[in-house]
Amino acid sequence: MRIVFMGTPEFAVTVLDRIITAGHDVAGVVTTPDKPAGRGQHVKFSDVKNYALAHNLPLMQPAKLKDEAFLQQLRDLNADVFVVVAFRMLPQAVYTMPPKGTFNVHASLLPQYRGAAPIQWAIINGETKTGVTTFLLDEHTDTGAILRQTEVDITPDDNAGTLHDKLMSAGADIAVETLHDLDTGNCTPKPQPSGLPLKPAPKIFKEDMLINWDDTAENICNKIRGLSPYPTAFSRITRTGENPETLNVKIYACSITAKKSTNEPGKISITADKKMLVSTQNNDISIEILQIEGKKRLETSIFLQGFRDNNYTMKFF
Repeated sequence: MRIVFMGTPEFAVTVLDRIITAGHDVAGVVTTPDKPAGRGQHVKFSDVKNYALAHNLPLMQPAKLKDEAFLQQLRDLNADVFVVVAFRMLPQAVYTMPPKGTFNVHASLLPQYRGAAPIQWAIINGETKTGVTTFLLDEHTDTGAILRQTEVDITPDDNAGTLHDKLMSAGADIAVETLHDLDTGNCTPKPQPSGLPLKPAPKIFKEDMLINWDDTAENICNKIRGLSPYPTAFSRITRTGENPETLNVKIYACSITAKKSTNEPGKISITADKKMLVSTQNNDISIEILQIEGKKRLETSIFLQGFRDNNYTMKFF
């Protein structure tokens, strides 16, 4: 099939690469405009742009998706179908253009976890299963008719990074399968189930990343897993001395101990075998990987070699 592909991050690159490997003709690639990033504000290309340049694929980076010049570029490509992965919301003039429609690859089992961060929220909420859905775009966010779905297990050891990679591979597979269905006419779009209690997956902001130690150990560890390695759950600690200051502490990995918490939530204790335990509503949590503001990310056993507890209040908040 002749395809226009629209996407931005690494997740989308894997899907695009699998589509090309399957023998489809990618007539054009659409990604976000270049923008400055990081402390130096250097211009950064999207992962999809880097891939398109490396493979000599026709590339478009429209600032406005309703721009008539861009719409005409799309029409001139005469694509059968548009494939969208982790891109912007499309106007009706775009998603209704190809004869076989426009479908999105979404990293959840829709209608659950509609939104920008389905991978993170599935883990934060303690799910043991998630998956990938392909669906036809409509005027709303992630509500279109379902074409295909595939389940993916979430193990206790998964974090957002490992689950991302599982879903990325599953997404590439299901995108190719969906293209085959559309090409052969073996495709019956099904409306998403209605009337279910829905779990949303909105964009994650800084306030969502702050750990509440007065929660259960299970919920806290799920939050830490669901935000690791990015954007990362964090807590705060006070460094004492002549000029006391509050420092952010990013926490990347933890485990739940069998020890019942006897201290107030957030209280830190260092064990004789060099473990950092933190009290919660029920059981102590063992912090395994962390990064205190201004320092490197370290395993706790290494971090504690240079840690002096009399320099801190020994309580996360």
